[in-house]
Amino acid sequence: MGLHPSEILIGYEKAAAKSIELLDTIDSYTSTKLREQDELTRMIKSTVASKQFGLEDFLAGLIAKAAIHSMPNGNIAGFSTDNVRVQKILGGGIYDSEVVHGMVVTRGSMTSVKHCTDCKVAVFNTNIEMQQGETKGTVLMKNAEDLLNYTKGEEDAFESWIKGLAEAGISVVVGSGSMSELAQHFFEKYKIYAVKIMSKWELKRIARAVGATPIVKLVTPSPDELGFANEVSFKEISSTWCTVFRRDQEENKMATILLRGSTTAMLDDTERAIDNGVSTVKTLIRNAKVVAGAGASELWIGQQIQKFSKEQPGLDQYAVEKFGVAFEVIPRTLAENSGLKAEKVLADMYAKCVDSASFGIDCSDGEVKNAMEASIVDSWETKTWALKLCFDVVITILRVD
Repeated sequence: MGLHPSEILIGYEKAAAKSIELLDTIDSYTSTKLREQDELTRMIKSTVASKQFGLEDFLAGLIAKAAIHSMPNGNIAGFSTDNVRVQKILGGGIYDSEVVHGMVVTRGSMTSVKHCTDCKVAVFNTNIEMQQGETKGTVLMKNAEDLLNYTKGEEDAFESWIKGLAEAGISVVVGSGSMSELAQHFFEKYKIYAVKIMSKWELKRIARAVGATPIVKLVTPSPDELGFANEVSFKEISSTWCTVFRRDQEENKMATILLRGSTTAMLDDTERAIDNGVSTVKTLIRNAKVVAGAGASELWIGQQIQKFSKEQPGLDQYAVEKFGVAFEVIPRTLAENSGLKAEKVLADMYAKCVDSASFGIDCSDGEVKNAMEASIVDSWETKTWALKLCFDVVITILRVD
């Protein structure tokens, strides 16, 4: 149209300021019952549906259940997204997934002990085996007795260490890397639940879950370094061995969503949807305000900006108008991705958004309806930041001559 970028910039700055102002006045709903499962499920359902359409009711229910268990009793703002874990187990269907109160690792016990309650937990960030000498040595043996007694001293020292653990009341030992057969033999003898974990990250998480300090050498831990679990139990899920660490203390109540599925691709995809859902819970705790989703809020803001452009003197009114039209891209993309005629959908939405900012496109049946009543909602906090950051980028690019 032959406008100079500076005029476009003036128009865009006006329109951006007006958009943020409009977003504050839009029809919204603020929840006060985030500890209730039905309410929380309704609030996060749309987020999950954007990644896993058709499974949103089931998955949002799982996320809500896990998140509510992990919320501290006093201050809800202390909720940490790290306390909701996801453990993927191949086999079964998605509807076999469940929430377990505690931390789940896909490892079984190395001994015959399969269950213990109110137990002290020691976490070792090292291999549990007899220490090898640093140098090569030559040993001269004269008779059978020398051969029998050769490793006896080392074995006794190793046994006395494990006996010391048992005497200190430790009934669960978590080690990283290898665990020698001799170690397993002595753990069995003193009835200790022994788990070996291959991943350093997982070891740190277990330590955090039970409140223990990972120890790097084989000594009896001090009482400060020990962790505590209300229950450590062994479970077999579709031939995968799992150990569940449950601890009900306030500061680290953890919940694990056991995800089941037939392919790894499906499990990975569902895990991403769950991550989104848990992050949405965190956002809602910060600010529990939601606005209509389904493209309703965007189209209403776009229409208001187009009206606002008519009141502007000068050439920048064209820029303001185009800024308003740009908001159409959200409902248009939603309609096209759902296989609907975008022009018809937009016409219906424009007709209805005169009365209210809540009319959007429901992708499941292609109808234009009140998104708030249909429980299609977006987090106000997320939407505000998305728009602010987007406007910032656009205006910065225009400012560069």
